[in-house]
Amino acid sequence: MFKKLILTLSLAGMACSALAADDAAEAVVRKAVLGLAPGVQVDKIEQSPLPGFYQVIASGQMVYVSADGKYLLNGDLLDLTSKKNISEKAWADFRKVQLAKVPESQRIVFAPANPKYHVTVFTDVNCGYCRALHEHIADFNKAGVAVEYVAWPREGVTSTSGQPTQTYTEMVSVWCAADPKMAFTQAKQGKTPKAATCTNPVKDEFDLGVKLGVTGTPTIVADDGRVVGGYVTPEQLIKLLDKGKGS
Repeated sequence: MFKKLILTLSLAGMACSALAADDAAEAVVRKAVLGLAPGVQVDKIEQSPLPGFYQVIASGQMVYVSADGKYLLNGDLLDLTSKKNISEKAWADFRKVQLAKVPESQRIVFAPANPKYHVTVFTDVNCGYCRALHEHIADFNKAGVAVEYVAWPREGVTSTSGQPTQTYTEMVSVWCAADPKMAFTQAKQGKTPKAATCTNPVKDEFDLGVKLGVTGTPTIVADDGRVVGGYVTPEQLIKLLDKGKGS
């Protein structure tokens, strides 16, 4: 029994030492990434399947950094045995977790009674492809797809002068309208929304999009976190969503 106790304590000590080593390496990696440019925001650091490297999501990008903070790899990590894109799966998992934090009350939702699929769409009320996508909203719903819009003004929140951009202001007005869905559809048709302000999620959703690597609109994200396209038809979207179920 005494020998078992010694062995248990020894294993526990080894585990603590390993954790301490991991923490030290993560600190080195974090410092290296933060030193790349002013304002870098590190959102996730974890050990990579690539030996000696950590997988880092920071300011909307995924990179691989050596445990000593000396080397950085920028690109997708592929598992040649399973023929799978490890980076893509890690991004999807990250997006799924982050999007789950956005309540339905902060989205503008167009959904059928019993949806088969749910997608999150980062959208801009003034972008041409976003407007084209919304023209088919009834067809998406008829196909069983619930479309949940979140705000992503392509111009950003503020201009170079520090003033709110026109698109941001219009999207705040939409989200703050008495009937956001109607105001949203009218804005997609080119009608300037009636000015309105309130406590709203537009800036937070824009920042979330940046964190998730969104670079343009529309960006459609499946409920498993995969980006499945920009502008697509209902038929194309169904195929993409079905394909993900089999992966």
